[in-house]
Amino acid sequence: MRMDTRFPAIAAFCNPLMDVLSYVDEKFLSGIGAKPGTMNLVDLERADEILRRISAGREEPRVLPGGSGANTARGFAWLDRDSRLPQPLFFGAVGDDDLGRRYREGLERSGVRSGLVAKAERTGFSVVAVTPDGERTMFTHLGACRLFGPDDVDFSLVVGARALHLTGYMWDTENQRLTAERAAEVAAGSRVVVSLDLADPFVVTRYRDRFGEWIPGRVDLLFGNREEFALLCGTRESDEAILARAAAFAPLVIMKVGARGAYVAAGGRTELVPGISVAARDTTGAGDSFAGAFLFEYLQGRPPAACAGAGNRLASAVVTVEGCDYGAVAESGFSAEE
Repeated sequence: MRMDTRFPAIAAFCNPLMDVLSYVDEKFLSGIGAKPGTMNLVDLERADEILRRISAGREEPRVLPGGSGANTARGFAWLDRDSRLPQPLFFGAVGDDDLGRRYREGLERSGVRSGLVAKAERTGFSVVAVTPDGERTMFTHLGACRLFGPDDVDFSLVVGARALHLTGYMWDTENQRLTAERAAEVAAGSRVVVSLDLADPFVVTRYRDRFGEWIPGRVDLLFGNREEFALLCGTRESDEAILARAAAFAPLVIMKVGARGAYVAAGGRTELVPGISVAARDTTGAGDSFAGAFLFEYLQGRPPAACAGAGNRLASAVVTVEGCDYGAVAESGFSAEE
């Protein structure tokens, strides 16, 4: 049995979303005016319209529990199958509906404690269109996620956590932003490690100024890919130039650079940890699983480069299966060992 204590290894906050996965070609995306590889917030009417179009003449879409922060927590729990650390805990809002109940059950089956609350609105979902190159483009209807607020959280659980993990998606509604910022305040007062995943280029574009003011001094580990950091730092120069500016935002910066791997920058030193070459099928959840593996190793005292190596290994395995499905990763014969 997994170690079950009151206080979690990580307390993660994000949008609990059901992922609806389908394979499309680039022509489909251009036909609906979507930029490949992006996350697009849409209303329910638009989400249902895209779902109808994406389902026409194709195999039935696959439905999996998703959401960036939940994927990270599930990856952490999956790696900790021998229960070296307490369970991760995930906070968010789902609908008081069948989809919400399925989401909660799936989360708990994965080894993640549920901090979910039920709201009188439909559970959020994300239509994930995967192109032949393995890239995913998301059309997300937040639904009940938008109603999540500070009153829905037992912040005493954050006080006792070893780490707090947030994603940039929490800034998409005012009440969610306030919840994330309150959690970070509580964590700072208890010397809990705070990590933030920038989440998506469009998120950084929307909130660059706010992030620029809020992140420094509050975030210990800052995750993002090259595009997200380039937008945050206001430069598209070399990797080294981006990282030099990113160092002003957090003591430990982790910049993912796709198949090349990931940079870790701390204490004035920068190191590229090489990636692993694989045939990618679907990039859904790759960055989330990277963060889960990084945090799992980090909380056990491993150095940042080793943590990034673990992140590269899990992310490279996740992109070879459909969706962020750790069960399928296990069936593929993945080993967490170097």
